[in-house]
Amino acid sequence: TVGNSTTSNVAPIVVDAGPAPQTFITVNVAFVTVTVCVPGTSTCQNIDHVLVDTGSSGLRLLSSASGGELGIALPNEPDSSGNPLLECALFGGGYTWGNVAQADITVAGEVASAAPVQVIIPSTSSPPVPTSCSSQTTQPNMGDSVQALGANGILGVGLFQQDCGPACTTANRTIPAVYYVCRSIGCSPTYVTLAQEVTNPVTLFATDNNGVLITLPAVPNGGSLNPNGSLIFGIGTQSNNGLGSATVYTVPDSGTNAGDITTTFSGTSYPASFIDSGSNGIFFLDTGTTGISQCAPPDDSWYCPTRSPDNLSAVNQGVNGNHGTVNFAVEDASTLFSGGNTAFSTLAGPMTGSFDWGLTFFFGRNMFTAIENMDTPGGPGPYYAY
Repeated sequence: TVGNSTTSNVAPIVVDAGPAPQTFITVNVAFVTVTVCVPGTSTCQNIDHVLVDTGSSGLRLLSSASGGELGIALPNEPDSSGNPLLECALFGGGYTWGNVAQADITVAGEVASAAPVQVIIPSTSSPPVPTSCSSQTTQPNMGDSVQALGANGILGVGLFQQDCGPACTTANRTIPAVYYVCRSIGCSPTYVTLAQEVTNPVTLFATDNNGVLITLPAVPNGGSLNPNGSLIFGIGTQSNNGLGSATVYTVPDSGTNAGDITTTFSGTSYPASFIDSGSNGIFFLDTGTTGISQCAPPDDSWYCPTRSPDNLSAVNQGVNGNHGTVNFAVEDASTLFSGGNTAFSTLAGPMTGSFDWGLTFFFGRNMFTAIENMDTPGGPGPYYAY
């Protein structure tokens, strides 16, 4: 239901156990409901448990073939010759493969018309995943099931207007293995235009289109069960999304460190760090660097400090020189998981060479993500602010 003019930019989000079977419990994932329609029609469907991701751009929906909820046929987005486009999109946990389609997207009272989206298909579908796609990562195809993805889809509301930008256009001398055209002889990478790329739907809204604000309540040590928050569209466009006293941390809009801040920990700077609601912990460095023990299997992708909680601090800095100290704690992940909660502000795991400030970092903060080349009260994006 569309609210009044001061609240139509607010979509409720929940951090719950997710849509996968009860034997697979999702933790630290923020979910929203999205409505998709065949463009220009009333053939629509509400898709719940779509992951809110400030680390990517564009809407991706798990097809019914993978056990997802999408039950309407969205028209394909064609290439310049009229051939259907497909995409290989890389994420930290794996990749997604599937058709690029068009959809009218509604979230809260905001509408993005005829937006390019990805319909994710499993490995067993046709056309099969090209080796040039799957060989880019050692991680699996996240589109093989709801359990593999942990959601019915991904709503990318990150720093950039498109998911690949100029790198997938003829401005790049080499065609990257991102967008594909598939024929009888197989699938091959192809150039696309910016308008054909899977697009951050926020940029297509009539208003409230310069970024997003995520608000989530503070979560105590030990965690909380199913906390609710808000995904608020726009920055400084309505009375409910002003920057207030938030500090702006600008990030590069291109190059190797596009979208990255610098995090300094124990006297060492890590310039490839970032803030990402689609990651379900704070991932940083390794046991050898931090001195924090990893958990025993099957939780060995997480930290289990001997002293729990282990209270730490780091400093984040933007390209603009703004910096601030982040105090955070890490608790024994195995103990956290045994408590039955779904949201944790002290969940962390190892990742070499940088800091990934995931949803753990969002609890108790007003977290802004400003989109590249969009005007805001904090200056043009891209930037983070909190």
